[in-house]
Amino acid sequence: MKNFLQIFLLLILGSYTFQAQNNTVEDFIPEDYVLYEQVFGDLNKDKQEDCILIIKGTNKDNIVKNRFDEVVDRNRRGIIILFKTENGYQKATENIDCFYSENEDGGVYYAPELSFEIKRGNLIIHYAHGRYGWWKYIFRFQDSRFKLIGYDETNGGVVIRDEISINFLTKKKLTRKNSNEDSEGGDEVFKEMWSKITIDKLLNLSEIKDFEGLDMNY
Repeated sequence: MKNFLQIFLLLILGSYTFQAQNNTVEDFIPEDYVLYEQVFGDLNKDKQEDCILIIKGTNKDNIVKNRFDEVVDRNRRGIIILFKTENGYQKATENIDCFYSENEDGGVYYAPELSFEIKRGNLIIHYAHGRYGWWKYIFRFQDSRFKLIGYDETNGGVVIRDEISINFLTKKKLTRKNSNEDSEGGDEVFKEMWSKITIDKLLNLSEIKDFEGLDMNY
């Protein structure tokens, strides 16, 4: 009887290990969502290729006609971060609808384009808006959370009018304003100003309701 129980437990453990070693990124996609994009890179400095999943909702009620009478999918997008381990993937965090659809109405201009990058172990969420400039959020994995440690913004496309860079770790903000009114791009003359910001704690990626509602006016 004892031998039988040992064999049974070994079979159960072996089955669990096999499943863990053979899970795929698709196993982490929630019901009623689809995979939109994948990005790979080391996010926790263990020299393993972690995975960022960008997912998208599939609610049919969010497939609508835009002002040009085109049928577009306005389902929101979200993010799931998976750490690669010796036994497969392990979910580190998620926020399943914090980004707007890629089919948002930009008004007189196109809506900002969203992209993701892993650089020096940090997650960078980047919005590009053509002639209006760009902005990006920088997250680092620390204290078992993905925390917002930086924010950069550029106002202007070919000719940069001003820039800001916020370091939430040092609680400092750099503002750079172009004083060359005749600038044609690449010949800007920036005046720099440093200031301190006040924050109680670093913001967690999982806590952000929507990125379009984030206030970076520190």
